[in-house]
Amino acid sequence: MDDLLSQDEINALLSGGALGEDSGSGLSMEDSQLLDEVASIFSNAENSVFGMLSGKDVDTALESAEVLPQKDFLEKLPEAPFVFRATCGGFDDIPLTLVVEQRGALMLADLMMGGEGKELPEEPSDLYLNAAQEGLSQVVGASFTSLSGLLGGRRLMPENTTSALAAEGWLPFTQLDAEASVWVSPATVQVDGLDPFKVWSAIPLDSALAIVGLMRQIIGEQTPKDSVPPPEEPAASAPPSSPASSMRSPQPKAPASNAMPSMPRAAQQPAPMVDVHPAEFLPLGQGGGMGNSRIDMLADIPVRVTVELGKTRKNISEILALTTGSVIELDKMAGEPVDILVNGKPIARGEVVVIDENFGVRITDVLGSGARVHSA
Repeated sequence: MDDLLSQDEINALLSGGALGEDSGSGLSMEDSQLLDEVASIFSNAENSVFGMLSGKDVDTALESAEVLPQKDFLEKLPEAPFVFRATCGGFDDIPLTLVVEQRGALMLADLMMGGEGKELPEEPSDLYLNAAQEGLSQVVGASFTSLSGLLGGRRLMPENTTSALAAEGWLPFTQLDAEASVWVSPATVQVDGLDPFKVWSAIPLDSALAIVGLMRQIIGEQTPKDSVPPPEEPAASAPPSSPASSMRSPQPKAPASNAMPSMPRAAQQPAPMVDVHPAEFLPLGQGGGMGNSRIDMLADIPVRVTVELGKTRKNISEILALTTGSVIELDKMAGEPVDILVNGKPIARGEVVVIDENFGVRITDVLGSGARVHSA
């Protein structure tokens, strides 16, 4: 009985719909599954970045995502949450909003500034809010880095980042009306020894469908590689016949007598190629041997590899005024490539990634040999 279609499902098929579609949310079952992967990326980024910034064990529990109007989303949120907004540079400036309970944002900021996350201020200061913004900016950056893998390696960067405590009458996406549908993925973050708090990741529904559309396109491009079209060619060349012909098809593969005459034919084809290769590559091989020997002489010499996040200039009075918790603004925006230097000389550029609890750099651009010579 469970395999029978309901009348609603039959009506959906007759009207041109598909099974598994949710007419209320605009997402099919496949869409929801693909967006679950996106939600998992944000959850993993929150887990790793919060753990790295706080120096504590963090457990992030992902809850079921849903599609609902903005005004209904507001009803699920606590009073005056901390709101972080950004756009996805590299993918049509898709807007993203992270909403964090105010207590959780202050807790994260206090941990980042060396506190225990327990004695929180009653009124959040700009210092706390700026620290919370930096923490969430790293979460978005790590999420976009992982999301680029699902989107065919497209380079994604957080842009137009803003943050503030939500005021009365606010909306997650100010460019949309209160009835506009948004995709929301909630998660509960538990920092070791502290009370849990919730984080909501929200994307407009049309933007979520655009992400799903690109993911489907990439999956469709990869599918033909997994299929095996060659077997269809011999099937087309074989003469159509009765079941007797199917009995003959395995027989030519079994005898070794048919394979013997094909051996000399195969041996005759690569013969001219063998004669060509030594003539072409022998001079290059001789010249390359000398170069390799020089490189081998230097292969065991250690060099120092550093990554330069950014620079800034300050007066001595500003340096003397620095205290614990001070924030130094660099000359680079979040998401911009960082410089990779070997013994102080730039050789490449890359983007910062988070691997488990460690920072890493993914190389995106290697300087040409000419640029490296001039930098030296």
